[in-house]
Parts: sequence; structure tokens; C-alpha cells
Amino acid sequence: MATALALQIAKAITNAIVAGDIAEGEHMSAQKLADRFSVSRSPVREALQLLAAEGYAVQEPHKGFFARLRPVSGAAANATRELPFEAPNTYQRMADDWLSDRLPAEVTEQMLKERYGLTKAQLSDILMRAAREGWAEPKPGYGWNLLPVAKTPEAFEQAYRFRMVIEPAALLEPTFHLDRKVLDELKRQQSKMLETDIEKLPGERLMERGATFHEELIKLSGNPFFHQSLVRVNRMRRLMEYRSRVDRRRLYGQCSQHLEIIELLAKGDIVAASYAMRKHLIGALKAKSPLALPDIVSVD
Repeated sequence: MATALALQIAKAITNAIVAGDIAEGEHMSAQKLADRFSVSRSPVREALQLLAAEGYAVQEPHKGFFARLRPVSGAAANATRELPFEAPNTYQRMADDWLSDRLPAEVTEQMLKERYGLTKAQLSDILMRAAREGWAEPKPGYGWNLLPVAKTPEAFEQAYRFRMVIEPAALLEPTFHLDRKVLDELKRQQSKMLETDIEKLPGERLMERGATFHEELIKLSGNPFFHQSLVRVNRMRRLMEYRSRVDRRRLYGQCSQHLEIIELLAKGDIVAASYAMRKHLIGALKAKSPLALPDIVSVD
């Protein structure tokens, strides 16, 4: 029987295939997916085997797994749909309790299991995700610490101001290398957002798309410290954004700005792209209420 983590990864990969984030026939590297979900390759391989049984992946000898778009059917499909819990709902409820000071800074697993009605395996998955996103860590020996990262409006604004420094600068690094394949894929994703995805995708997926755009561009700097820093900041600020709603109307402007930055990079005008990135981030911050918990957030 598949583990809860493998089932969650399988569902996330399926959603990515259906949304077009993973193209039909695209090779699905276990290592790249493991990096994407911040897990080891073992649950990813288990998830890919499950998707192959469902028809959402084809395994080719000595080549690996390739994405296949088709309706889910059969017993394996039912297993994927019947996840042990709805991860976003339970996870977001716990995150909101922490943001609203309804949880203490030190908690035990027994207390959390009883509070949220979870099994040990279900709670383990939630705590692993919280640890990956930077707001929980295991205590030596027993219990967990919940961390006050990006918990306040001031910290949220500071995260954006940090990004205003590193993201434009990353594009000007001497090791910056423009990867046309990455640029084309980002352009495809952002164009698809404007055409259909802004209206049809759930808020959490839209936030993920925005983060992906910025993380893939900063990775081109060739400086892993820029990329690692942005990934960590994005994970921490999501804690506050889980309790907010996405203003879909505003996303049309943000995606258009993303495409403008892509076009500038494609032309080789790196300095202009850097300036456009800074303006873009300043605009995203101004769209928020820095001194009060935001009711509406952008996805960048």
C-alpha cells in the first residue's frame, strides 16, 4: 500500500500534468521532482509507480517515467483520490492557528493529534511540510517548536524588501546565464495564466506559479546562494498568505509584467530587466497592507 507522502506527491504531479505545468510526454526526473517537493527520491519513485498504474505516466526501460495526460480510472486512481486527509485544509488550519496565537510556541505531537483529529502518519506529513516551509522544527528529544518567521506584517514587508535587493541584483551577476528553454517554459506558463489559469486554478496553485517564476529566474544567476535564499523566503512568507485570498484581477497585471521581464531578457537587455524586476516587486509590495494582516495578496 502506498504511503501517505507518496499519495500526496502523486496527486501533486497529476495536478501539474492536468494544469500543463508538466507537458505531455515530458520526462519526469525523480531527482528534479524530489527537489521540487523537498523530499528524498524514494517517495517520488513510489508516486511515479502509482501514476504509471493509473495511466498518468509511462515507464520506459532504462529511460524513466514520462508524463501522459488521460482521465484517471481504476483502483489506483481511487487510492490517489482518497488521500488520508485534505492537506491544504488541515495544514492551513494549523498555520492560521499559529498566526492567530491559538497555538503555543512549543507543542507536542499528542496535543496536535488530539486538537486536529489526526493519525500519527497524517500529523507527521503536516509537520514535515511545516518544517520544509520554515515555521516548525523538532525539539531535541521530544516535541516541536513553532517559529515566528513571517508571522507579523513587519516581517512580511521585510521579506519583500529583501527580495527587492537580491532579485534585481541576481540578474546582473557576472555568472548570469540565459537559458532559452527555461525562458520559453516560463513564457508558456505565464501566457497560459493570462489565457485560462488565473480564473480556474485554486489560490495556492497561483501562489506557487508566481514563486516558480521568480525562483527559476534567480537560479539563472549561477549563484546558488541567491536561489536558496529566495526559496527559503518564499516558503516562510506562504505561512501568512495561507490565510489570505488572492485578488485574481490583479494577477493579470502581474503576469503581464512577468512577460515583459521575459521579453527584455530574451532581447539581451539584462539591465532593463533588472530595473523592471525591482519595479515589479515594489508594485507587489504596495498592493499589500504592510502594517495589518493582508486580506488580499498577490502571488509574487
